[in-house]
Amino acid sequence: MAGGSFTEKGKQYPGKMTVFVFLACLVASSGGLIFGYDIGISGGVTSMDPFLIKFFPSVYAKEQEVVETNQYCKFDSTLLTLFTSSLYLAALVASLFAGYITKSCGRRVSMLGGGVIFLVGAILNGFAQNVAMLIVGRIFLGIGVGFSNQSVPLYLSEMAPAKMRGMLNISFQLMITIGILAANLINYFTAKIAGGWGWRIGLGLAAVPAVIMVGGSIFLPDTPNSLVARGKPDRARAMLRRIRGTDDVGLEFDDLVAASEASAAIGNPWSTLLQRRYRPQLAMAIIIPTLQQLTGINVVMFYAPVLFKTIGFGGTASLMSAVITGLVNMFATFVSIATVDRLGRRKLLLQGGAQMIIAQFVLGTLIAIKFGTSGVAEISRPYAIGVVLCICVFVSAFAWSWGPLGWLVPSEIFPLEIRSAAQSAVVVFNMVFTFVIAQIFLMLLCRLKFGLFYFFGAWEVVMTLFVYFFLPETKGIPIEEMDTIWGNHWYWRRFVDGNAKVQQMSTAV
Repeated sequence: MAGGSFTEKGKQYPGKMTVFVFLACLVASSGGLIFGYDIGISGGVTSMDPFLIKFFPSVYAKEQEVVETNQYCKFDSTLLTLFTSSLYLAALVASLFAGYITKSCGRRVSMLGGGVIFLVGAILNGFAQNVAMLIVGRIFLGIGVGFSNQSVPLYLSEMAPAKMRGMLNISFQLMITIGILAANLINYFTAKIAGGWGWRIGLGLAAVPAVIMVGGSIFLPDTPNSLVARGKPDRARAMLRRIRGTDDVGLEFDDLVAASEASAAIGNPWSTLLQRRYRPQLAMAIIIPTLQQLTGINVVMFYAPVLFKTIGFGGTASLMSAVITGLVNMFATFVSIATVDRLGRRKLLLQGGAQMIIAQFVLGTLIAIKFGTSGVAEISRPYAIGVVLCICVFVSAFAWSWGPLGWLVPSEIFPLEIRSAAQSAVVVFNMVFTFVIAQIFLMLLCRLKFGLFYFFGAWEVVMTLFVYFFLPETKGIPIEEMDTIWGNHWYWRRFVDGNAKVQQMSTAV
């Protein structure tokens, strides 16, 4: 075939990494800052006494009880967890509408709208006077997160050359980790502000990543895939030449047009997604984001200061421990960036899963030995350091495996005709389980005690087995040729008619 050839991994389009693509993906990935900042900031402010006194006085009163109180239950409050989890419920609902806007108006417009709405939520939270105002602000933040999480991974996957798609897409996760770290640092320093109003700074500064996202989205180009789908083929071809750094884009452009025509022939992408031939993609859209949340990572990231405080750290020490885990999270993400396009997705997911299983069970055992089922104990400094180290091992494994790849793999496997709907499904299931875990974690900790860590460890066993048996390798395969992987898979080939394309590949090779 002119302009390209088949390999065992499918078509290889001409092109290279250009400065234009790098800068566009860097700006787009800033959408991860708003998600990460919120994850980090909410856990910190809920561990600050002035914040609890103003909005959750019953939780503060329970926290001040003598040490003989069961440590597992001291923060168990439905209203307190609703403060954190309301954002993810709003993101869940927003992602359903975001899919339509992303498809009809483009990825850039969806990112821009998400940034503006998140900015409104940050302002409301910074000036909150009561719980109602606080939660309304969280809902606005959630809508912004829903839009950005739906559009940014798609944008990055569509702009990136196939051989570097993993690295560029993971920049979204890197920005999430930077946002978490920035929030943890802000929590640590604002907690020391006299007068007890430091939490307002932390919540209000969420406006900064929102402004970055809004400003960047104004100047971003739209992807060739989106331009073709919206009836702008000339602009799409020109954009493809610019982002690939070559005029030889005929093969890739023809595939984009063919995919767009197939998409236009589909009346309802949601009903199409339910068809048998898209069963592998639907399964991945549901299972991957669900399992990502069942790792228990958000237990650490949402509630890191609360968690550390619960197991015996002082207030400032708990915030510093959260900073340490935030640093580990950020630096470990660079491991994934450096290796994902060389080692592939499966190897990182399997290695990270095995490491998380070990860390989670060791952590549960350490807490069981010290606190047992009574939850009454003092924790020594060496023991506390051991707990933090164990959590860091867990966080680092997530950061180079299920953290970034939980967003990368779903964003790169969907054909254009179902891409926006399928990505919405990814965000929906991610946010469903993020909401559920955020809402029930403190209650489960109170009831399951150290067994909660074994619970998450068991799910990590399940997810690692799922990757081993059911997830095909996707590295290096052009995004519009991704359907070839299902026809070659021992299980998924029963759902798809991949024989023709597989035969074509074999003949060409």
